[in-house]
Amino acid sequence: MKVLGISGSPRRDRTTDKLVKTILDATGLETEFISLAGKTINGCICCLGCINDNLCKVQDDYLPIMNKVMMADAIVVGAPNYFGRLNALTHSFLERWYCFRHDATGNGGMCLSGKLGAIASVGGGGEWQMPGKENRMYEIAGDDVKGFFAYNGIDIVGVVNAQGAVPCFTCGYGEICRVSGAKMFFGDDVKISEDIIPCLEKQPEIIVQAKELGNVLRKRLGQVS
Repeated sequence: MKVLGISGSPRRDRTTDKLVKTILDATGLETEFISLAGKTINGCICCLGCINDNLCKVQDDYLPIMNKVMMADAIVVGAPNYFGRLNALTHSFLERWYCFRHDATGNGGMCLSGKLGAIASVGGGGEWQMPGKENRMYEIAGDDVKGFFAYNGIDIVGVVNAQGAVPCFTCGYGEICRVSGAKMFFGDDVKISEDIIPCLEKQPEIIVQAKELGNVLRKRLGQVS
């Protein structure tokens, strides 16, 4: 049994990466972690080059990952929230799963159907108003990934949500910018220091949840200990 972890954050070794790795480690199974940081992954262009063989034909960094997705028994996707939505890098990656949907031969399409999926959703704190719904900022990206999983017939085992550090903490203007996220969380008189910047290590309850999710994945894959 192999569990593939994908982090869609363009920032290496931050909360999204660490959350995915925590889930993977807790499975106790064969795992592989892939960061999309620094990779060129374009969105689906609807060229339909995949309809006969379920293989994407767009030449970029998605192609080496495509077969890994296909061969995995379970997939963990880590996704950050940008501007109140799933970030573009993760979205482009998941769009490319369109190549797995076809059944031109009649021998069984929906190549990802029946795989297990887990989600690591990361965002800033606070509430976000959406039409007809209130949502915590760190849940939004995960909700979008749920849609991609459901569309591909992936059985969603669970979601873990963590708070990440908005760029305002490190951009250099977080204490004076009128629209600073740091001010949003800590008030207009905020003084930015390392101890107030969110990170996974400061969220022990989330680490516990991530480990529990990894344990559930192991059990669902039939490797009960």
